[in-house]
Amino acid sequence: MVGQEKELSKDQRLAWFKDAKLGIFIHWGIYAVNGIDESWSFHNGYISYDDYMKQLDGFTATNYNPEYWAELIKESGAKYTVITTKHHDGVALWDTKYSDLNVVDKTPAKRDVLTSFVKAARSEGLKVGLYYSLLDWSHPDYPNFLRDKKRYTDDAKRWAKFTKFNFGQIEELTKFNPDLYWFDGDWEQSAETWKAKEIRDLLLEKTPTTIINSRLQGYGDYATPEQGIPITKPDSKYWELCMTMNNSWGYQPNDTNYKSVNQIIRILVDCISMGGNLLLDIGPKPDGIIPQEQIDILKGLGRWTNKHKSAIYGTRAGIPFGHFNGYTALSKDKTILYLYVDNKPNGPLLIKGLKNKVNRAWVVGNGTKLKTNVVGKLYWSDVPGLLYIDVPEDVQDQDVTVIAMQLDGEVDLYREKGQVIESN
Repeated sequence: MVGQEKELSKDQRLAWFKDAKLGIFIHWGIYAVNGIDESWSFHNGYISYDDYMKQLDGFTATNYNPEYWAELIKESGAKYTVITTKHHDGVALWDTKYSDLNVVDKTPAKRDVLTSFVKAARSEGLKVGLYYSLLDWSHPDYPNFLRDKKRYTDDAKRWAKFTKFNFGQIEELTKFNPDLYWFDGDWEQSAETWKAKEIRDLLLEKTPTTIINSRLQGYGDYATPEQGIPITKPDSKYWELCMTMNNSWGYQPNDTNYKSVNQIIRILVDCISMGGNLLLDIGPKPDGIIPQEQIDILKGLGRWTNKHKSAIYGTRAGIPFGHFNGYTALSKDKTILYLYVDNKPNGPLLIKGLKNKVNRAWVVGNGTKLKTNVVGKLYWSDVPGLLYIDVPEDVQDQDVTVIAMQLDGEVDLYREKGQVIESN
């Protein structure tokens, strides 16, 4: 097994991830047949296990077009994609030799739908991530089954059999040499029980450049907040918000509560401003068609990301809140400050506490130069003046306008208390 001292550094392995900013999550499985919660619907007793598994008969993939999926994901501006190879229900999307509970053996699809997608994604230049559920509520040797029913509580032989199965499937996935492993379900067992360190060692031995999300009981590389946008910047240098377009991960036709393109773009810039990524989810139908609402969102997102590439990819977290009434980001060398204007301003934009001189300000995406004006700068004070930027209405983007400011050096902010006027 590879030793820690032989690993590539974390910064080396996660460099592309830090620059990527946007990824697309794909939840595809038999749960799309009835349009119900993936795995949880039987685990929580909303449907019987047998009725849940009847969905195997409806997973056809008759209109599955992995090349189109990959093209659409690339058009959105995403740099990577993560697909559910196996959810908690144990149904694998590839032709695993460790179980016949897979779409090749048990569904009308009768084919490995994972391999073709990985190939298509790579052909579009996308980084590939594989989601894998560590727990498997269908496996006869896994202790947990339903919320109120377990198969066993203490049986070392059965757990050993499950562990051998789990490592077998994980090792099958290493043949794809994924850029990223996205684990889930780790909460049901300890790191020692899962053999989390051994899993990590196996993955890095097979693919030394790969990265691992946080859900490996402490043996991952980056934080994975879910659904809720962090209010303050996460402690982790590397993080990714995973979020649904509506309220469901998998395809649910009754869930029409989709976020607008504008809302999703604003969520994306919120993540960018704090140095993180957005992993936005889609849920294809059982025949492989992506719902039109999701296609429209991906294309709308692509319009904005294509226009504002320079202010998205490779950026770093922006300046602290309070200096600008909105989201910001910085170029890698911290000499360009980007302002994300997500509402129509009533007047010029205001930046406080910027010590730098602004050599040039422009609208990202069309290059229009903007006027800047500093007021209130007193020669005897170290406190910077108020920097105002006029943003004419005709240069504003329909969703989020981005302003770039070329500074005279690395960003330098005034963070001290202001001058105190002494009372008599």
